[in-house]
Amino acid sequence: MAVRLIRDTLAPHARRLDSARIADLVEADAARPQDFALRIGGLYASFARQRLDRETRDALVALGEAAALPQAFRALFDGVTVNTSENRPALHVALRSALSETAVARDAHAQAAEARVRMAELVAQLEASDVTDIVNVGIGGSDLGPRLVVDALKDFGTGRFRVHFLTNVDGSDAQHRLAKLDPAKTAAILVSKTFGTQETLLNGAVVRDWLGGSERLYAVSANVPRAEAFGVAPERVLPMWDWVGGRYSLWSAVGFSIALAVGMDGFEALLAGAAEMDAHALQAPLAGNLPMLHALTGVWNRNALGLATHAVLPYDERLALLPAYLQQLVMESLGKSVTPDGEAVGLDTVPVLWGGPGTNSQHSFFQALHQGTQTIPADFIGVVNPAHPHADNHAALLSNLLAQTEALANGYSADDPQKSYPGNRPSTLLLLDRLDPRSLGALIALYEHSVYAQSVLWGINAFDQWGVELGKRIAGELMPAVQGDDVAVADPVTRALLDEIRARRARRAR
Repeated sequence: MAVRLIRDTLAPHARRLDSARIADLVEADAARPQDFALRIGGLYASFARQRLDRETRDALVALGEAAALPQAFRALFDGVTVNTSENRPALHVALRSALSETAVARDAHAQAAEARVRMAELVAQLEASDVTDIVNVGIGGSDLGPRLVVDALKDFGTGRFRVHFLTNVDGSDAQHRLAKLDPAKTAAILVSKTFGTQETLLNGAVVRDWLGGSERLYAVSANVPRAEAFGVAPERVLPMWDWVGGRYSLWSAVGFSIALAVGMDGFEALLAGAAEMDAHALQAPLAGNLPMLHALTGVWNRNALGLATHAVLPYDERLALLPAYLQQLVMESLGKSVTPDGEAVGLDTVPVLWGGPGTNSQHSFFQALHQGTQTIPADFIGVVNPAHPHADNHAALLSNLLAQTEALANGYSADDPQKSYPGNRPSTLLLLDRLDPRSLGALIALYEHSVYAQSVLWGINAFDQWGVELGKRIAGELMPAVQGDDVAVADPVTRALLDEIRARRARRAR
């Protein structure tokens, strides 16, 4: 269904616009800069430099209607079992919004509110203690979201705590991070839904031993007994639920470190911004619905134009971690090749997402964006009003932002082909009035909803991640062999690599 619908809808427009140039589309349509843009609160989005015209945009909206996107969003908010492979709803929206009257959604919202009350109590207790540093121990969704938000909102930090993140199982990370801290003035939060994540438990044990016990250990988990067995007192365990996926969980008690960094008021403002985007995504007509238009544009670029990668380019250093956060959100959610029925999707799904902050990236990989053989669509993200007094710096930053989107779209013809720019490289520009908790919440929720809409269009499940399990299982089987036990290893290449590791260890020991 998804394959036929997308191909039948998009193929005629792809053929019609095969030789179209963005610069010509803009020149031919005087109202395009205004009509291909929309504002939601403090967030402005322009699609004027995407390689499509009004007729194509109308067809994309019709595609969204035919794919029942509005109904799919209502199902999401109502707590229907949209995560079919795990037989669960995906109610991350209930962590911040009350936009459904169904019993399951209202119960989830009530549980989230109760957890925030408990979280606020723990925040107050820590604020009243002599603790100065917080170490958040987690990986994936238990790290990337909180880390992004804490870094992005550094201008709104209370200053009460320094918040650090320990994620990689590589012991050098723990070694160097903890060396700068005082264990007598540090508390740690272990974040793991199952409390069985290898990296978190290994790092958690290192931190627990370094602290000299579990008195200042906190946990966020759906498995309280395991957290207690690790040594965390039950009154210091905050809940997670199986109806919230890790990469959608920063709005929950997983955001404990965020609340410690920016205060509970800042955390609530973050949720309020996301709730504003939730209401827009659920209620706005599809033709003026920002997340759905963002998703439809992504499907156009992937399936009609055949573009295999996507760059995210924030022109604000505080958003430097956004591409890494979105890599998990987008690629773990949309990196699927089969439908929930086990059938091949039949068309390309997720693009490879990557990026980095401007203007640094202009001196790194922008050469490939402008003159490389592959066309790479991009999201550019800017902030109109900075949180610093350096006006000339900010003017230069915004000038570069505007210049890059113009240059990528319009190109430049020179007598020397090496100095010519082909242009016709599509981009979307997102402008925040300012970067604060509320606008950041709206921006992240925009991407969450865009991802879900794309999953509906492609007929895949955005909320499972079976693709990460095989490597973890094999790693568990190999760990005894790496530790030196004499165990059988079936794969001949792995056996050879283990032999090499053992030989080099033995040589170092001599």
